[in-house]
Amino acid sequence: MHTIWKGSISFGLVNIPIKLHAATEDKDIKLRTLHKECHSPIKYEKVCPVCEVEIGTEDIVKAYEYTKGKFVVLEDEDLESLKKENEEKAVEIIDFVKMEQIDPIYFNRGYFMSPNEGGGKAYSLLRKALETSEKVGLAKIIIRAKEQLAVIRVYNNTLVMETIHYPDEVRSAGDVPNVPAEDKVTEKELETAIMLIDQLTTEFEPEKYTDDYRTALLDLIEAKRTGQEIVTPVEKEPKANVTDLMAALQASIDKTKPKREPTTALKKEATTTKRTKKDKEVVVENTTAPTEATTVTPATAPTRKRRTTARTKEKKQA
Repeated sequence: MHTIWKGSISFGLVNIPIKLHAATEDKDIKLRTLHKECHSPIKYEKVCPVCEVEIGTEDIVKAYEYTKGKFVVLEDEDLESLKKENEEKAVEIIDFVKMEQIDPIYFNRGYFMSPNEGGGKAYSLLRKALETSEKVGLAKIIIRAKEQLAVIRVYNNTLVMETIHYPDEVRSAGDVPNVPAEDKVTEKELETAIMLIDQLTTEFEPEKYTDDYRTALLDLIEAKRTGQEIVTPVEKEPKANVTDLMAALQASIDKTKPKREPTTALKKEATTTKRTKKDKEVVVENTTAPTEATTVTPATAPTRKRRTTARTKEKKQA
């Protein structure tokens, strides 16, 4: 696993040399832009609109636009000294809190933490302490020239660092337009909605959720690459245009109800045939349900009876 950061984390007098590894990866399919006529990849050039000349990396400086059209130029030396000053500091756990106190909206990106040389014991100590106390650590760390606030927790016996947003980076929910101030729903609507939630409630199994769009896009690309015929997938059943809230909830409940098992009457019946000694009748018994036996007279029975009678007469005359 590729190492993206090396350093140390400290809490109190304990210092832990660690490495960071990306815990997630981007699976998005990246499409290139080509020239429609010759299918050549498009090349983007850096051009100064005033001088009308293409410029190289050595001619580019970084600046902050504090107002429209006005900039503060920052030299590379200024940025490097600032970066070095902060990176030399050890990553310190500044607080310990309960995980449930942090809303998921703050979470940004996750990193696996592995102990560097000589840090195995301290790593195990922090892991065990977090598990026992049922708390997570809050720390600050510089990653890619940006100071990050991070949560350190235990995941599958491994320490994980989750970078989180600062409070001023999370927008206020009060600024969201058209959010109803009050819940204007009836008791019946609420009960039906809760019933629907109960029917759809299950254990979280991440393996059963897939990116259907990405799979379809890969199939399309492969079909075009190999020259196969491209077929249009069967369209999903269109959703009913239900405007009434109660009707929509009831329709959803009916759709999510488990299918009933087929009745025993519809199952294929296994039958056995028995012939009685008294009247040579065939008895058909149902082995799948305790129903009344059905009797059927064999078609050959009368013929046998007549032959038996004729032979008897011949014997008497003799």
